[in-house]
Order: sequence, then structure tokens, then C-alpha cells
Amino acid sequence: MFRSTYVVRSCLVLCALITMVAAPSRGEDQKTEPTNASEAAAKKAKQAADLNQKFAAWKATLSPEQQEWETVLEENLGGFYLPHYQRAKLQGEITAWDYVADDPQLPRVILIGDSVSRGYTVATRNALAGKANVHRAPANCGPTATALKQLDVWLGKGDWDIIHFNFGIHDRRTPIADYEARLETIVQRLQKTGATLIWASTTPVPVDWKEGPSIKTAIEERNVIAARVMKKHGIEIDDLFTFITPQLSETQHPKDVHFNEDGYTQLGTQVAKSISETLKKHESK
Repeated sequence: MFRSTYVVRSCLVLCALITMVAAPSRGEDQKTEPTNASEAAAKKAKQAADLNQKFAAWKATLSPEQQEWETVLEENLGGFYLPHYQRAKLQGEITAWDYVADDPQLPRVILIGDSVSRGYTVATRNALAGKANVHRAPANCGPTATALKQLDVWLGKGDWDIIHFNFGIHDRRTPIADYEARLETIVQRLQKTGATLIWASTTPVPVDWKEGPSIKTAIEERNVIAARVMKKHGIEIDDLFTFITPQLSETQHPKDVHFNEDGYTQLGTQVAKSISETLKKHESK
């Protein structure tokens, strides 16, 4: 009887010791995991403040021209894209929104479009290295309604030789008549810059995307409308829809409108080709 009691007590003591070693103290637990919504919000706010502080310190080391560009990004990238961009720059990564120091001997090009456009920006820039200064709008440009409000900000102060632009996926639910009317207004505004315009058709939406097969049809309809508007104004079309369609199974993420690295490289190469051909036409005139 005595031996059994001793064994039981020994086991209980051993279990208690294991529990004490394995479990963090209450203080340690509070340092890692918030216990309520207010603590979670405070933790998130501190992380954001720390990131902003580090980014500000990095920004202070830059030239005045680049600091001005970083300020534009801070004002326009928004709560989703800005933190991603800040972390990327602090880690020394190359991004679509990197500051571009123009070579005055080369033409200036700007890419305007949504996240698909952002995805192929670096590949386009690489393909046109030594041939053009390739910038992009300081935003995920979204729908035509946003463009009507933000075009002046996106275009900035510089003179552009070529503007390569697209609006489509974010206009999938925009009424057809509104989409066409807004494109008309956007084209007229862009033409005032004196730049040569290139319209990029919207890349395909998969049938099994989360919003249903009707969106695939909606995008195709808007490509037809956009083509009509561009033809009316004599604007060249970079038909990315037709270009990438044969490679969708290898380049587009499953059930998604976005592309893998190879897909963006292919799209960027095509965009660069379209821009290069346009530049050659102007050189021959």
C-alpha cells in the first residue's frame, strides 16, 4: 500500500514539473499572444508604427528626388499595398514601384493598371533596360471610376512618350454603358499628355474563379467594348488576352486571375515587345 501511494505521488510531482517546464508563464504568454481584441489592435498598431519608423529612417538616406517618390507612394498605395512595399524595400527587394532614375537619352514609359499590370512591371522594365525608362502608376489602379479621380496623380509631373494602360478586372460589374463612357473620358485625358497610347486588353478570368463563370463572360464583353473605343481613337492594342490564353494552364494560378512568375515574365516580355514596336514606328517617322 505504501509503495503504491509513493509511486502515485511521484508521478503527480513529475507531471507537475513537466507542465511547469512546457507551459509559458502568464507574462510570457501575454508577450506573444493577445488575449482580447483591444490587445490585438494595440499589437497591430505597434507593429505598424515600428514598420513606419524603420521605413522613415531608410527613406531619410535617399536623394531628395527619391524621397519625393516615396512620399507619393505613401500617400497612394493604401493600407494593403503600402506595408508590403515597405517590408520589401527594408529587405532590399526589387519591386514594381521602385524609384526610376531616368536616363535623359531614353523615352519615358508609364504602365497604368491593376495588380496584373503590377505583376508584369518588373519583367517589362528588365526587358526594356537600356531602351526605355519604365515607370508605373503609384497605385493598384483599380476600376475606371478610380482612374477618373486619380489620373492626374498617377501621371505626375513628367512628360510621357508612351502610356500603356488597362482597366478591366475591377470593372467586371461596372455597367457596360458606364464602362464605355469612362474609357472615353480616360482616353481623352491621356491624349492631352501628347504621349502615344497603348491599350492592354484584360487578361482572362478562369471559369472556376470564386465569383462564378459569368465573370469570364463579363471580361470578354468589356474587352470587345474597349477594343471598339480604342479603334475609334486610333489607339494601338496590346492584346494580352489573346497572347496569354494558350499558356493559361501553365501560367495562371488555379481559380485565380493572377499569374505565377513565369506568367508575369511572359506578359512582361509581350508588353516590352509592344512598346518596342511602337517606339520603332516613331523613330522611322
